Amino acid sequence: MPAVHRLILEEALQDSPQTRSLLSVFEEDAGTLTDYTNQLLQSMQRVFGAQNEMSLATQQLSKQLLEYEKQNFALGKDDEEVISTLQNFAKVVDELNSLHTHLANQLADSMVYPMIQFREKDLTEISTLKDIFGIASNEHDASMAKYSRLPKRRENEKLKADVVAEVAYARRKQHQASMQYYCALNALQYRKRVAMLEPMLGYTQAQVNFFKKGMDLVSKKMDSFLASVSNMTQSIQSQLDSETEAMRMSQRELLSVEDTMYMPDQHSAHPPVSRTLIQRAGYLNLRNKTGLVTTAWERLYFFTQGGNLMCQPRGAVAGGLVLDLDNSSVMAVECEDRRYCFQITSPTGKTSLILQAESKKEYEEWICTLNNISRQIYLTDNPEAVAIRLNQTAIQAVTPITSYEKRHDSVHTDSTRVKSGIVEQSNMAPQKPPEVPDPEDLIAPGTPIQFDIMLPASEFLDQNRTGAGRRTNPFGETEENCCSDSEDLLLQQMFSVRFLGSMAVLSGRSEEVIFEAMRQVLAARAIHNIFRTAESHLMVTSSSLRLIDPQTQVTRISFQLQDVMQFAVHQENGRLVGFVVTGPEGGGDPEPSLRVFVFESNTEGEKICYTISLGKEITEAKKDPAALAQLMKSMPLTTDGKFLLVDTEPGGALAELESEA
Repeated sequence: MPAVHRLILEEALQDSPQTRSLLSVFEEDAGTLTDYTNQLLQSMQRVFGAQNEMSLATQQLSKQLLEYEKQNFALGKDDEEVISTLQNFAKVVDELNSLHTHLANQLADSMVYPMIQFREKDLTEISTLKDIFGIASNEHDASMAKYSRLPKRRENEKLKADVVAEVAYARRKQHQASMQYYCALNALQYRKRVAMLEPMLGYTQAQVNFFKKGMDLVSKKMDSFLASVSNMTQSIQSQLDSETEAMRMSQRELLSVEDTMYMPDQHSAHPPVSRTLIQRAGYLNLRNKTGLVTTAWERLYFFTQGGNLMCQPRGAVAGGLVLDLDNSSVMAVECEDRRYCFQITSPTGKTSLILQAESKKEYEEWICTLNNISRQIYLTDNPEAVAIRLNQTAIQAVTPITSYEKRHDSVHTDSTRVKSGIVEQSNMAPQKPPEVPDPEDLIAPGTPIQFDIMLPASEFLDQNRTGAGRRTNPFGETEENCCSDSEDLLLQQMFSVRFLGSMAVLSGRSEEVIFEAMRQVLAARAIHNIFRTAESHLMVTSSSLRLIDPQTQVTRISFQLQDVMQFAVHQENGRLVGFVVTGPEGGGDPEPSLRVFVFESNTEGEKICYTISLGKEITEAKKDPAALAQLMKSMPLTTDGKFLLVDTEPGGALAELESEA
């Protein structure tokens, strides 16, 4: 016998779209079987009732038996054994149709009655269980919708307990109804075969018993055929019995779980959250915009496929593409009055989705999985190992280490001292390098990192109180004090930079604190998937450093050059530059008094450090006019004789040093 298709009971609780799609195939098969059974029963009743037209009735029955092969069953289309058996029965009916006039009672007991029992008992049971399953599914959806609307603020524990109990009851009820429905559909695949063969077997046996003369003609060739049909039905019945027992045991085992299995957000800690997943599937609530200010939430089945986020509604054969996850950003968001919400944003920022998970565990696993996919880990040869390694690396990146490896093998040269901003020691003789302090001595563990510079409202209003005339132009001048400022600022140099982060430090006398701050800022950005940065203009003058918004020309933050204690370029990435600022003006907060700012420049960071160093030299030289004149003479002038060139290389940055002449 060919393998019998069956629904998997273990998937009844999940109720995924794939299971629903397979269930629709079984329902279609049951509907086709019902139609065919009614047609076959009508033919049998015609044989039973039309004693005077028995010949025509048996002829019609023979034709109807041959129609089984042409039925468009969704399941069991290749059941050649049943098809061939029915074809042989059709031949027998054609041979014996003239002898059926006296078989009314026998046909009623052996042919019509079993088919009526099959229709009234089995097929009607399928229809009833289908209605019960539909009602249970609707009640579960309604309870889940009520649970999803639970407020996060001012949470009522009694209300929450009642809603959770209602969800658990509806889910258990749906689980029980679905398993009963699945078992009935699975059993129908066996009963269908028996129901097709048993009536014809009884019909043929009745013919044999009551018409000895006819049996004498055909008994020799019919014995083996009837025996094989009888063995076939007994074999199918035994398979049905064993399958029924197995489904009953599975149903009992699946229903023996604790009530917490049906309660959302009750088993989030067991097992723990897996942060190395590269595939995820499950139901999420999707927020849809229904108007200018109104939104609606829809519960849909989402799953990942490669680098794509897919969505499959109930009843759909396949899922559809929702969003390409490559290089996208995923983060938790506060959304209306709902819990466990997170947002997915495309790399361009034009497309974003807000989703709600059912529990905290699913909420964290979805965020971790989507972040892993956005890094394109799935394209590697061993994605699971890469995900585990990246997760461990990210944890280690922000974990304080007990020992600090020595970063230098030799004494710093004079150029290194210029790059690191130690102007005071540039003319001193080389000394033995001091011991490198531990990271805990440089930056306190757990120090928060600021990833953006927010302009205070008072400062913004002060800068814009008189309109656009107070905005800073590319040369740091304003319409009111242009001339007065330029007299004091002998050096003005603009650099395009991107602010990466800042954090409070404990020491500002060593360049190691800048390197450690760079490491922690970059590690924190990698862990939290913060990759987008806005470009700003860093203006270096002989008295201050200013960070200017290129669009509004508003100074976002400024430092006095005398408050810059240390500055350095990253040892491996020359575009990373950082400096230590002291005092409340540098950090924006009187406590702590030392703060490191980290930037990424479009040019070499050494040029920024050189310009800062030059500004400090000018500040010192302004105390002695003779030293200032000597410094100006040492720098080459432009063709108009007005400004000094800092970098004469092609494409290099120009520092405009205004001549006093």
